[in-house]
Amino acid sequence: MAKQGTNGASSIGAAPLRADALDKVTGRSLYPGDLARPDMLHMKTVFAGRPHARLLSLDTAAALAAPGVVAVFTAADVPVNEYGLITYDQPVIVGPGSAKAGSDVARCEGDTVALVVAESEHQAAAAAKLLQMEWEDLPIVTDPRLAMLPGAPLLSDTLDTNILQHNRLRQGNVAGAWAKCAAVVNSTYHTPWQEHAYLAPEAGLAYIDDAGRVMVEVAGQWTHEDQTQVAHALGLPVDQVRIRYASIGGAFGGREDMTVQVVLALAAWRLAQRGVHRAVKIIWSREESIVGHHKRHPYFMRAKFGADASGRVLAAECELVADAGAYTYTSTKVLNNATLMCIGPYDIPNVSIDAYAVLTNNVPSGAFRGFGGPQGAFLVESQMNKLAHQLGMDPVELRRRNLISEGAIGAFGTAFPAGVTIRQVVDQCAQQAGWGGQLPAAGAAHLKRGRGIACALKNIGFSFGAPEECVATIELHGTAQIERAVLRHAAAECGQGAHGVLLQMAASALGLPLQKVSGDFSDTASSGNSGSASASRLTFMSGNSIRGAAELALQKWHDEERPALATFRYVPRPTTMLDPQTGQCDPNISYGYVAEVVDVEVDTETGHVHVLNVVCADDVGRAINPQQVEGQIEGGIVQAHGYAVLENFISDGGAIKTKLLSTYLIPTVLDVPDRVQSVILEYADPQGPWGARGMAEMPYLPYAPAVTAAVHAAVGVWIDEFPLTPARVLAALHAAG
Repeated sequence: MAKQGTNGASSIGAAPLRADALDKVTGRSLYPGDLARPDMLHMKTVFAGRPHARLLSLDTAAALAAPGVVAVFTAADVPVNEYGLITYDQPVIVGPGSAKAGSDVARCEGDTVALVVAESEHQAAAAAKLLQMEWEDLPIVTDPRLAMLPGAPLLSDTLDTNILQHNRLRQGNVAGAWAKCAAVVNSTYHTPWQEHAYLAPEAGLAYIDDAGRVMVEVAGQWTHEDQTQVAHALGLPVDQVRIRYASIGGAFGGREDMTVQVVLALAAWRLAQRGVHRAVKIIWSREESIVGHHKRHPYFMRAKFGADASGRVLAAECELVADAGAYTYTSTKVLNNATLMCIGPYDIPNVSIDAYAVLTNNVPSGAFRGFGGPQGAFLVESQMNKLAHQLGMDPVELRRRNLISEGAIGAFGTAFPAGVTIRQVVDQCAQQAGWGGQLPAAGAAHLKRGRGIACALKNIGFSFGAPEECVATIELHGTAQIERAVLRHAAAECGQGAHGVLLQMAASALGLPLQKVSGDFSDTASSGNSGSASASRLTFMSGNSIRGAAELALQKWHDEERPALATFRYVPRPTTMLDPQTGQCDPNISYGYVAEVVDVEVDTETGHVHVLNVVCADDVGRAINPQQVEGQIEGGIVQAHGYAVLENFISDGGAIKTKLLSTYLIPTVLDVPDRVQSVILEYADPQGPWGARGMAEMPYLPYAPAVTAAVHAAVGVWIDEFPLTPARVLAALHAAG
């Protein structure tokens, strides 16, 4: 087939100006909070404010009579009062009057109990305070380890336990391996909540469009899943709901589970039924955002690892307990990832893992960059560093003796997909960091310096049997030659530069200059299902779908179709679910591999941990846009730095105490590592488009254990929970004498 030009080939590996850059820096990009329509109304969400209570009655009369109020919506207004990404287990609105059994009970303080719609934001907020509620408080449980026990208050109407899922993974003979070990490390770890703290809190606009559909303009990570859940809650056919994303001010998994989408659609739809054809807008404050959306899962973990005198790890025994919070969200899927990640990229012959996701009355936990990987990596990499210390062995050398290689069979009983490069990644990271050399001396006796290393693998794509697909449509316009091409794709641009990369891949696949390719993105009315902007999947899945659509479109062009229109649905190789007893499965489509070396300086007088340098080596397969790859590495490390060192999310009795960014501290430019060295490695993934692997989550995973290893190297103390706040570091130093 004749190829249309050759200029498009240069798009792969290039770093053109981002298509959205100028609009974003000049303020022309419209985020959901910027959207407006003539004569629009404003809506206020009313939260339960109680971790576990039954709403016995709700009197809306005073609120309805308040100035400017147009409507108050309650549980009785929701046709199918449930939603959820994996399980429909959360009421859209809590309260009496719903046909959904149990939906009169709030299970966390962020449950919605009413929506107030008024002429202005101020009037809606004022009227919300006039709602009269009568509550019956119920027993609360906030520790997942206690919630697992017999006799704990049950939090679900459909389960006879608070354990959402129990994963078992068994390989070899763990009990028989301990006698052969020269070193055994027993540890208990705790990883914290983390708030996504994206730039733009939740906001959106809903109305009935010209085709009579319920239209929701919002920020999210998966347009078609949002569409499905909105349609379900309203009891409508899917094609009667349209989701379109405005500019998105960050996501990191925090927009994968929905927040304002259903309630916006509900308000616009119910108002239209009453003859009020006006758009409805909502903007959450930062406090509402922190209360109203999910967090990274806290994990309580126990581990026992053993190695022989040569450094060969012979056995690993792990128990993981994840705090799922009040509803399922993605907890079961996160647990699956953590189950595998807690033994890392290592060939360990004897493995026993028990992992639990447990309901509590805390804020729901859900998707967050790394998706169970950071928690699992903290366990396994801390254990590897402790084994190396106990054996008197270099931690890089210990890893070399245990890392998986091409063709390795995992503890889950199947081979790792082709393209295993963790050995090369670790070696390159150590080399670039000058591993084995001495750090420059600190400037004072109370300042101690140390260096640590950690590595990890990260799944690419949905896993454990979850259906996976990605659809792309390409149109070719012109006469004798292709004059322009249009890519229609539902992929979410969360700020990571995804749409620009998709256009680069389309230009390359079509053999066109980049300036001849335009995009129509993130609209269920014009695109097929792309899947979510998560799981390090978007470049991998979208690139394969774009290549398929381009090939079909070029064939139609060659056959004289004008315009040439082609749609391609890419379906990768299937994965399988864990066996509930053994954990045997084919879990993931592919993997990416990462290693990090971190240098720190610890102030033994104040407890402050100052990160001097980070060397992060990532095998990205092929860097479609190296500048964006470097940005993802730097951004991932900064976010992981907040998780490891600074961000102290506090919840007490199911009530969030750190509801503002003045109490929940995220890194500023003065807090981030002094230097980040991005080492971009390109060992092609056999399944990836142009060899590309997904990579945006990888840099996050090994950071916390690399930091704690560096702190140990500096001051001789292992700290097995974080963030490494000054108080925690000083307490550990004092406890060690």
